[in-house]
Amino acid sequence: MDIDFYEKKINGDKKEQFERLFCLLSEYNKRYNLTSITDMEGVYCKHFLDSVVGEKYFPCGASVVEVGSGGGFPSLPLKIIRDDLFFTLIESTGKKCEYLKAASAALGLDGVKVLNIRAEEGARDEKMREKFDACTARAVARMNTLCEYCLPFVKTGGVFIAYKGDVDEELKEAEKAIKILGGRVETVDKFEINGEKRAIVVIKKIAPTPEKYPRGRGLERKKPIL
Repeated sequence: MDIDFYEKKINGDKKEQFERLFCLLSEYNKRYNLTSITDMEGVYCKHFLDSVVGEKYFPCGASVVEVGSGGGFPSLPLKIIRDDLFFTLIESTGKKCEYLKAASAALGLDGVKVLNIRAEEGARDEKMREKFDACTARAVARMNTLCEYCLPFVKTGGVFIAYKGDVDEELKEAEKAIKILGGRVETVDKFEINGEKRAIVVIKKIAPTPEKYPRGRGLERKKPIL
């Protein structure tokens, strides 16, 4: 992973948009508690840089659904540097949705839709189930739970791109879930940002997800597929 390359992307011709995003995040964070990381260096490193390093795994012109958008990572930084991507952001907390809509509008990011729903609901909606080229999520849940939330959104042939930390144990734990849900691990890109272990996990959707998934009623977390 060429971290320097992505640092230049943030500080290049998109620098003003990232500066504006930082200001918006700081402003709304006082009201909505979007992130515990508030200093500029921390936000740029742990949110902005960490988000854009996965951009090469998103197909050109892809329709992307993000599960558990929160403060809009990785979606908003990715959209800034990859305007060809079309995002649907799923977030269950209304106040965070307000921020995501305001930030997208203020930054002039076209092709960003924000939905105030739970992932389980969206994945069972025929208008969204297996309709996306890619799904992504960051800091939402362990891999087996996360796959049950995310893989049902992805069309066969598409990809689920998970942003994780030290992921070896979680991947081993999620082997059964990935197979059952129609996925296959394609890439595990491990790297470090400021000494912290990070990984981008790319899971290819090779078969339709069985209709029973996601199970809902919190079972994805309470009784994950093991």
